[in-house]
Amino acid sequence: MAKILGLDTGGTFTDAVIIDAAKNSVIRSSKSLTTRQNLSIGIGSAMRLALGIEVADNKLSFSSGTNQRIVLANVNLVSLSTTLATNSIVENAGSSVGLVLIGFGKDILNKGKLGEVIGENPVLFIRGGHHPDGTLQSQLDTETLLREVKKITPKVSAFAVASYFATRNPEHEIKVREYILKHTKLPVSCSFELSASLGGPKRALTAFLNATLIGLLKDLIDATQQQMQQIGLNCELMVVKGDGSYVSADFAKERPVETILSGPAASVSGAAFLASENTAVVCDIGGTTTDIAILKNGSVELSSDGAEIGGWKTMVKAVKIWTSGLGGDSEMHIDNNTSVSPIKLGPRRALPLCLLAKQFPACIDIMRQQLLAPIALRTDGRFIIPLMPEGAPCWLARSEAKMAQRLIRSGISALADIADTQVALGAIDRLMRKGLAQMSCFTPTDAAHVLGKFERYDKNAASLGALLSARQKNNKGIVIADSAEELSLLCLKYLSSASALKIADASISEDNGTTNTASNTPAIKAALFNLSQKSHFLQHQIKLLPPLIALGASARTHYPDIAKCLDTSLNIPEFAEVAGAIGAAIGSIRQQSSITITHPQEGVYRVHLTPGVEDFFSLEKAVERAKREAKISSEELAVKAGATSTKTIIFEKIESIEIGNGKKLFIEGVITARTSGNAGNRR
Repeated sequence: MAKILGLDTGGTFTDAVIIDAAKNSVIRSSKSLTTRQNLSIGIGSAMRLALGIEVADNKLSFSSGTNQRIVLANVNLVSLSTTLATNSIVENAGSSVGLVLIGFGKDILNKGKLGEVIGENPVLFIRGGHHPDGTLQSQLDTETLLREVKKITPKVSAFAVASYFATRNPEHEIKVREYILKHTKLPVSCSFELSASLGGPKRALTAFLNATLIGLLKDLIDATQQQMQQIGLNCELMVVKGDGSYVSADFAKERPVETILSGPAASVSGAAFLASENTAVVCDIGGTTTDIAILKNGSVELSSDGAEIGGWKTMVKAVKIWTSGLGGDSEMHIDNNTSVSPIKLGPRRALPLCLLAKQFPACIDIMRQQLLAPIALRTDGRFIIPLMPEGAPCWLARSEAKMAQRLIRSGISALADIADTQVALGAIDRLMRKGLAQMSCFTPTDAAHVLGKFERYDKNAASLGALLSARQKNNKGIVIADSAEELSLLCLKYLSSASALKIADASISEDNGTTNTASNTPAIKAALFNLSQKSHFLQHQIKLLPPLIALGASARTHYPDIAKCLDTSLNIPEFAEVAGAIGAAIGSIRQQSSITITHPQEGVYRVHLTPGVEDFFSLEKAVERAKREAKISSEELAVKAGATSTKTIIFEKIESIEIGNGKKLFIEGVITARTSGNAGNRR
């Protein structure tokens, strides 16, 4: 009788499935458009359709499976996975955040691409921090902290804090958080709570990303809980982390960065559940990204050094996945700087024109008028949609605030009309990066409509967008294409070739650990983009040995060509389009805590705990203390994450070196407790 409702909210669709918990089988699935301006609309439609409840306006939603209405009392768990956090990072979007760096020099911004990620967000350098042994490096400069925090508070929506060697002593991060909360009431992300590993730049980046995502994930969880309440579902809501495990909704709100790769992790779990393959390359194509994972012996391993998204290396524990900004709704733009193709896709997601026409029919007349103009403009066929239902945030820069007000007043606008200067274009670009506006333009989804591969939305709008793009000129002054069909073929060919190249990168990386090898090898690139076929003397061919498992709403549209490009077999299982929602429904809770032991001087073993350090004169007693603390901390995290029953396993990692005469010199010890448990009232 027990049922689980799995949800997966992506950039384009929100999917839902009902799983029979006893039989582990899919009863019903549904899809609804993700409504970025009000997430609860799309989530509510998907949930109601999956439950067999009638939806008033379901023209853009659909379901499959039994017509039987699900008894609400039998649903004892709702689980949610999402690609929104991943998409936000890939698109370099998110809220404005103030980063407080304690005890670091300004050169930290040049390490690990930290400065590149932070961009124009304010950074405060404060004296303080600790030494590697956990002792004080410098007194915390609270006077400067308060002065600078008050200056930037009107410009930010959250703070992130990282202190020098905070994983050995988090005292200053805790104090700074207390000061900021007292004087601003804004959310604060501390690096020591997100990772127990050394590496200041990566810890700072992880804390920064966490802070940028707090508002986004809160909106998603609030929207889901609101719909559960309206429908009458009284069970617990769990959220999928990047390693495929569950956390409670409240836990996820505090640590949203842990949901990086949540959607892909759930999709991989769903693929293993659905497909009969033991070894395969799993590819999940969404609207914004393509996520690639290697399935070995029916499972995917965790990344050894943290999730990497869009080129940013974090300390978030996640399944080993390669993510790129290639999706069915990737923004298409002209690229005059490459011989591979006159067009390029991504990394930003755009609303397809064929879908825009459903919301904004006037776009068709606007594009017809643009086609009559004698000179093609780069802004033709491009529209801007405001995503500010509660008005413009107070922390926007002046030019951004002015543009935000114009967008709110105008509603959906042609880019050429709303951005008539470079300053205006820059303001719009920054609003899009902050998730406050969205572009609509020609995408692979439109190309599929033009070519008759997909026919759900408005083909006329897609064709007009193709014609406007086709008459753009390359760097030789020649038009890109002679027809809408030729332009659409170019678009889908680029998606297939670029996707195949990313699969080749992931496959080589799995073999030898290198990154972007295929992308940096001209012969492989030439073969996958079919450039070598133009040669009369030398041609290349690439073959992927394992099969492809393709997932996602547009997998059946795009992946036959991608599999052909890689000369491999293709498996698109039943329910492939909702694999993420299936994976979300079959998870469990897993948490861990690690305690480090160092050896600051002869005969002293130092245990690094959250309240501070404790010294012992024997390694055995230090290990015993570390085990006790790690177990308590791990079990507390599991309970906080929503576990009702727990089981904990302790792991020891003691590093030492031989110094002769059978003696060993202790270097460092790490004690890790891993706790697993069932989610909420799941039976």
